[in-house]
Amino acid sequence: MSIIFKKTAGLTDSDTHYCPGCTHGIAHRLVGEALEELGVLGDTIGCASVGCSIFSYNYLNVDMIECSHGRAPAVATGIKRTVPDKTVFTYQGDGDLAAIGTAEIVHAAHRGEQITVIFINNAIYGMTGGQMAPTTLSGQKATTAPTGRKAEIAGMPLKISEMMAQVPGAIYVERVSLHHPKHIRRAKKAILRGFTYQLQNRGFSMVELLSTCPTGWGLEPVAALEWLENNMIPYYPLGALKAPEEV
Repeated sequence: MSIIFKKTAGLTDSDTHYCPGCTHGIAHRLVGEALEELGVLGDTIGCASVGCSIFSYNYLNVDMIECSHGRAPAVATGIKRTVPDKTVFTYQGDGDLAAIGTAEIVHAAHRGEQITVIFINNAIYGMTGGQMAPTTLSGQKATTAPTGRKAEIAGMPLKISEMMAQVPGAIYVERVSLHHPKHIRRAKKAILRGFTYQLQNRGFSMVELLSTCPTGWGLEPVAALEWLENNMIPYYPLGALKAPEEV
């Protein structure tokens, strides 16, 4: 009997702590599968950020290091420059990368660091109680914006991938989504590309994954997937914003 699907060796056997309907688990699986298929599981070092994914070192079956809030790109820079033969990545949420860590991500890309960034955008601070994040949509309610985000007070939601695509040192920036099987398959291809470019020493890569936070959004899991499709994708359009010519 042929095997159609099996769990990737890139994941441990630990149960995750994520809420029902959270798509962090899908993102973890895609990262694990990509690293396994590229044959680099034993030569990979991941940098975990502060946020819901703070315990990702328990779930991803690679060497991991926990980083201070927002500082994963700086830590990854030091690791990659010290052991350049290793595959190094960060796994960061929007409350980490797009807020306290904005300086670190911009300058890591500007320097063209040979790292891969997995950026989870669920438009809210999930771990700390559903506060408004830089990526929270206009009108979207949060515990710190109970009547919805107002642009005249908080500014417009920050489009990180569009910003990063303008940085000369970034060679690959793509936004994908985890709300539908078709898009999950595309997300895996993007993650594979991000790691492949690192293995080719081509520069800084970032893959943004639109994700759900049913608990923070106050929605049932299926309704959260629909909300992502109907609200996030129109503002955060999918696709490659910057990609190198294939060699």
